[in-house]
Amino acid sequence: MGNMREILQKKSKSINSLGKPIWLNQAESLPDRNFITNSEKKLIDLVRKHGEFTKADLVSYTDYSRTKISSCIDSLLNKKILVTNKNTEYSGGRRSKTFSLNGKLGLVAGVDIGATSIDLGIADFSGEFFARYMEPASVKDGPIKILGRVCSLLEKILKEHHLSNENLKGIGIGVPGPVDFSIGTLISPPIMPGWDSYPIIQTVQQWFPAANVVVDNDVNVMALGEINQGAGKGVDNLIFVKIGTGIGAGIICEGKIYRGSNGCAGDIGHIGVNSSDTLCPCGNKGCLETVAAGPAIAERSLKGAQAGNSPILLKHYEKNGNVLHAEDVGNAAREGDPLAIEVIRESGQLVGDVLASLVNFYNPEMIVIGGGVSNLGNLLLSSIRQSVLHRSLPLATRNLQIVFSETGADAGVIGAVNLAMDYMFSLSTLNANSNEY
Repeated sequence: MGNMREILQKKSKSINSLGKPIWLNQAESLPDRNFITNSEKKLIDLVRKHGEFTKADLVSYTDYSRTKISSCIDSLLNKKILVTNKNTEYSGGRRSKTFSLNGKLGLVAGVDIGATSIDLGIADFSGEFFARYMEPASVKDGPIKILGRVCSLLEKILKEHHLSNENLKGIGIGVPGPVDFSIGTLISPPIMPGWDSYPIIQTVQQWFPAANVVVDNDVNVMALGEINQGAGKGVDNLIFVKIGTGIGAGIICEGKIYRGSNGCAGDIGHIGVNSSDTLCPCGNKGCLETVAAGPAIAERSLKGAQAGNSPILLKHYEKNGNVLHAEDVGNAAREGDPLAIEVIRESGQLVGDVLASLVNFYNPEMIVIGGGVSNLGNLLLSSIRQSVLHRSLPLATRNLQIVFSETGADAGVIGAVNLAMDYMFSLSTLNANSNEY
């Protein structure tokens, strides 16, 4: 009997973690929470994805009748979630009203915590940013210092715009480590000492008690940014690859983030690619990020330069005060330096070999390359493409696009705002299990 109870409890926990996150249950008790039906949520998602809509547009994008669309719109207008826009320029015939999200309903913050920086912004409910800020910071300083700085910066920005903390209704946070999405905490993050199981949500909510705080892996957040405002807009099956201090992937499946059963899907930086003796922070050797991420590119290039194989790289090294960055390798390659070109090509090939396996397995429509190392340019991208096309099945690559991120350094903040917006509205209890309005 005891064993059966444990099995049921584990099954219940698994179902809950895959369905409704624990923090979302808690969020429904927050002040000024917006409750909507399933049908209303579907319309809100369409408006968020495509911008302003007419009733005819919404009918064509759904299987709802015009009567049902009208009822949903009236309800959302009464709740002040949607607003009616001014009529568009007259072009003959009857003018159609358009509807969009009410930006004045509240504010949402997007926070991208990187290994070496904090990037944040505040937007209204329509996704319009009115404040952006970035500063260098080391994630190794620990959660108390980093989160304290994030919250004080957000509070400072709000005060500068004569707004109170209560105006902030949602905060999306991206962090560079594996996240258990159901509880919003990092689990044994390799490059983040002191962050393991730290209560990020509860800490931030002490500063902003009216805000629903959502935490996810930074690459998932960047993938969200890309499908909302970047090269991946309108793409339902996509892999976003971040190449920076580490390497990770955000997987978009049928228009939504695929996190896996525990939230760590896409952690491709720790796939073994060779027999290198370089020890990865995860504890293993030969991981992709130990041979192809930014620090690895710089280290391999520096060894070659110090061995006398690249006067250009050595010049960059000495000019920087005996430090070489991946960015310097990119600059040297553009100057025609053979060693820099070779290192970039080899790194691109290693990344491409791993992505080829993902293409054969998942068959995405698009792969987007982002992160700081993407600034190395077309040489890196062409090497990745060549490797993917060489090692993938022809059918899997027939319509595959491999491109650089269009949102660039903004991907994390844009994605974090959209992550928060994904959980800004609660389904009404009476309609949560129904498809009817």
